[in-house]
Amino acid sequence: MPVRQLPEQIVNRIAAGEVVERPASAVKELVENAIDAGATRIDIFTEGGGRRRIAITDDGAGMTHGDLALAVDRHATSKLDDEDLLRIRTLGFRGEALPSIGAVARLAITTRHASEPHAWALNVDGGVKSPIVPAALSSGTRVEAADLFYATPARLKFLKTDRTEAEAIREVVRRLAMARPDIAFSLAGEERAPVTWAAALPGAPGRLTRLGDILGADFRASAIEVRSEREGVSVEGFAAAPSLTKANALGQYLFVNGRPVRDKLILGAVRAAYSDYLPRDRHPVVALFVTLDTQEVDANVHPAKTEVRFRNAGLVRALIIHALKDGLAREGRRTAANSGGAAIMAFRPNNPLPRGNWDWQRSPNAPANFDGGAAPAFTSNVFAEAAQAAFDTGAPSADVRFNETPASDLLDRPLGAARTQIHETYIVSQTRDGLVVVDQHAAHERIVYERLKASMARDGVQRQMLLIPEIVEMDEATVEKLIARADELENFGLVIESFGPGAVAVRETPSLLGKTNAAGLLRDLAEHMAEWDEALPLERRLLHVAATMACHGSVRAGRILKPEEMNALLREMESTPNSGQCNHGRPTYVELKLADIEKLFGRR
Repeated sequence: MPVRQLPEQIVNRIAAGEVVERPASAVKELVENAIDAGATRIDIFTEGGGRRRIAITDDGAGMTHGDLALAVDRHATSKLDDEDLLRIRTLGFRGEALPSIGAVARLAITTRHASEPHAWALNVDGGVKSPIVPAALSSGTRVEAADLFYATPARLKFLKTDRTEAEAIREVVRRLAMARPDIAFSLAGEERAPVTWAAALPGAPGRLTRLGDILGADFRASAIEVRSEREGVSVEGFAAAPSLTKANALGQYLFVNGRPVRDKLILGAVRAAYSDYLPRDRHPVVALFVTLDTQEVDANVHPAKTEVRFRNAGLVRALIIHALKDGLAREGRRTAANSGGAAIMAFRPNNPLPRGNWDWQRSPNAPANFDGGAAPAFTSNVFAEAAQAAFDTGAPSADVRFNETPASDLLDRPLGAARTQIHETYIVSQTRDGLVVVDQHAAHERIVYERLKASMARDGVQRQMLLIPEIVEMDEATVEKLIARADELENFGLVIESFGPGAVAVRETPSLLGKTNAAGLLRDLAEHMAEWDEALPLERRLLHVAATMACHGSVRAGRILKPEEMNALLREMESTPNSGQCNHGRPTYVELKLADIEKLFGRR
């Protein structure tokens, strides 16, 4: 078959397939054009999930007659001042959005520039342009796309239901609205109730207001402001406390220079920052905004502009991890899933108790010391680990009595004064305005874990020398990358050296790992080399081992504690970072305010 030049209409439809994948893609391109035009209000309306009609109106700068004539031609754009493709200050510059939409739909554009006496209108039907004619419009631009993909019927077969497509449009608008809280947005259509987001005040308070309007009151209540900056790169935004999580990563909203993206590097950094706070099957809710020089990021990686590539990816990743960890540590007590309606609802009975007198003394579930009688004697169970020495104050002789008056200064402490231990597992303490229930094993597990981490940071990772070096065979390219990182790996206890082409000799491994499969460890590192910057997978693996050691070296459930031990544990928790969760992300304590308890009994 001979080579031939494709007709312009076919070329435009091929380009449209890259840019306009579904109605949501068209909405994204048109709304981004409105943002770049300086709009302060953008109204979006759709019918039939966007396939029948998309209408977007803005109050931006508009276009002149000459600009409108060029706007629907391929590779025509107003978003590049020169030919420097590395300085992209707008949300898009390919110059293919309008001609692509016009190639597969019936496109109508009405626009007015401040320098023009009236508005101008242009229609594009399946790639065929009509003459420009005068029109009526006060200011800005109105773009309508009807019968999307009518010129490419095959694409229609791959669209989902109207409701699904409408939900995709809603998600696109939500992300753009989060990126620009200074712009008012409205979204309406036959598939949904109208929603309006008013323009917010500048700065962090306005951003949180917009995020709360979109993500809900739960996010606003648990949001922690995060911020970090270095070498011209800044990371700011809000992260939800670990008490608010999702079953997937769809609650993570990432923006680079105001552009919504789905970047694997940033998602990995968020996961690493929350690794000490959440179980593996839960994901945090965050909205992070990365700002850096336009020459330090490539926004032209993907036709739909949903991915970016950083010149210094390690710096960006390190800043995100630092900002999140710093914010979570700063709001330590808020990071626990330890209060709120969920805890209160757990105390509400599903069925009311039967009326009549209830004999607590005869109930099999009655507390052992409810009548104030003598508590049973307990035997000593001395901690074996040095980390538990602080709690070894002698054999417990009696349980804490409810009728004992706690010290006034302890009531003012964040976790209060210990009053009793129930089921040999949970410590109940009293604060000035409520009570706290502590899981003794989970709490001490976090304390031991943080001590191990501090020891690693202070003394470094201890290494053990292999009697016979283990030889690991890999492809030459991977070996070269590993050897290039040999000095960095040595800081984490792994000593390697080249052993000829395509092989690595492992001479020393981290002592914390004990007897380990050095070959498997090295291959795992090779597979995760993209995440080696600033926070190595080896470090994460060591911390996982530290967490396991902490779990086995902590106060176990069933260990009877005396009052001094309970109060010592509470004071340790107050001075330990991240004590709101154990190493597996579960809460270590639950706090109930007196006002909430009074509501349970109808006193309020």
